[in-house]
Amino acid sequence: MEDDRFLSSEEYDEKAHKLYNDGDYDGALEMLREGLSLYPNAVELYVGLGYARLAREEFAWARRSFSEALSLDPAHEDALVGMGEVLLRLGDQGKALAHFREVREMGFDEDVELMLTMGRALYREGLHAQARDFFSKAVSVRPDFADTVAALAYCLHRLGDEVEASRHLRRALRLDPDLHEARVYLGHLLYDRGDWEAALREFERVSPLDHWDSLAVWRIIELKRALWEMEFGDTRLVPWEERLEELESALDPVDQLLAEIEASVFGKDLSTVADIGQLELFKASDEPDQKHQVRLPDGQLLRGTWLDIVRQMRDLAGFSHEPITQYMKRLAERWHEQKGVDVPCTDPVSFVRAAVWAGLITLEEDTDR
Repeated sequence: MEDDRFLSSEEYDEKAHKLYNDGDYDGALEMLREGLSLYPNAVELYVGLGYARLAREEFAWARRSFSEALSLDPAHEDALVGMGEVLLRLGDQGKALAHFREVREMGFDEDVELMLTMGRALYREGLHAQARDFFSKAVSVRPDFADTVAALAYCLHRLGDEVEASRHLRRALRLDPDLHEARVYLGHLLYDRGDWEAALREFERVSPLDHWDSLAVWRIIELKRALWEMEFGDTRLVPWEERLEELESALDPVDQLLAEIEASVFGKDLSTVADIGQLELFKASDEPDQKHQVRLPDGQLLRGTWLDIVRQMRDLAGFSHEPITQYMKRLAERWHEQKGVDVPCTDPVSFVRAAVWAGLITLEEDTDR
């Protein structure tokens, strides 16, 4: 690393940005800290540090980093957007929106990337009407950019406008036929509408290896069996069955759950583990269509199969366009950082069950069963 001592602040920022894009947030933080030790007044390095902290959901530290950047340059657009995103995460919607308005009034409402960043931040916090305004502006600036059109479609769907959501998804796919996330989302909309043949066509236009949503793959298998009267083991189903197995893991969920519980019990205070009385509720059958009922910390009651419950958790959190596997992985990482609890994220069964045992959510008796 001796050569790095001669890097400019811009080069430190570029190297950290690459690490950040690769998902190496620890490496990005280390690079940014080193750069700031040499260039303590480099605004871009503080901004990068704020976004790295934000990605790790270290909101207090992210706020401090963005504050440092704004003390050096009060009109720095990226710092204002980053601070707005932190404030949203901390529940201060008024100040966050004020920061976003300031950025727009400075003339950056023509900057599509900034508009998308602010819109996505609002979308994640469930402020869909406000997010729609940012996405609509981005689309008006770049009507040929498929990502902006798809982002507006996801938002319209959350606002209940399914017709316009579908129209914008199709428009996004005309602009970029390889925008797999939008195609899978459209497939789910068609499936939920009952247009199963159209849903299957959209799902199948994404190759098995490009599918990251286990629910979509499961639906492909289900639809092929229902519409084409296929049976499990049919050679035409093999690529999809193998992909589903890859996404949901070949590990037995019960054995994996017991291993996680054992590690949790012997690695931490027993008071952090859910009431042992919940064991009785786990004795219910785990058939694919078996219904369960869980209550979230905010009192929300969710009911359905293990997969249905995870999907509802994801949708309530404002990430309905995110693949199930990615949502479980991200939430498991957050629980690990905030609660010190390791929750497996290979499949919905072990994910929900381990979360219940760790006391993160509560399993309740399903009286409708």
